[in-house]
Amino acid sequence: MTLDQYRSHVKVYFDPLVAIAIRCHLTPNFFTIAALVASAAAGILFYLRLELLAILAVALNAFCDSMDGAVAREMKCQSKRGDFLDHAVDRYADIFIITGIFASGMVPWQIGVLALTGVLMSSYLGTQAQAVGVGRYYGGLLGRADRLVLIMLVGIIDLIAPMTFYWLGWFGWLLLLFGIFGHITAFQRFAYVWAKVE
Repeated sequence: MTLDQYRSHVKVYFDPLVAIAIRCHLTPNFFTIAALVASAAAGILFYLRLELLAILAVALNAFCDSMDGAVAREMKCQSKRGDFLDHAVDRYADIFIITGIFASGMVPWQIGVLALTGVLMSSYLGTQAQAVGVGRYYGGLLGRADRLVLIMLVGIIDLIAPMTFYWLGWFGWLLLLFGIFGHITAFQRFAYVWAKVE
């Protein structure tokens, strides 16, 4: 089960912010592009080892990523084009953030590649379910919301109490988790969709 399944439960907290955004004429695409810029900034800041600023950029990415869909629903302007843009941006955001972390030298590149492939495959299979007529499926162990929250939490812990355990720091273990559980999540989503299609 992933945090993505609890989006409806936090709607009440976003409603006032959505109302302000609409009054300010901020469109869903504005938040989608802002999320992309924030993720690129996060990747660069992680690469430069400016972890506190990188964590704030990840938080901004998560906020904007939540706001684009919420504003679109409130304005009743949801579209296939907007949905396509959102998912394309989300994948680039994953690439920017994770690559920034392991390109910084905090994590061995092999673990970084494992994490990146796990994240991309789990996300791909979640949306590919819709392409084959099953409907979008976000089940499994590790979703995008989970990853963003974990990156922020581990980043804070690493700033407060940096440590190395079996040659890996906090981010090393986190990306290893992303790789392992990302591929497990991809397999779970594949099995679910495979059982639904003929």
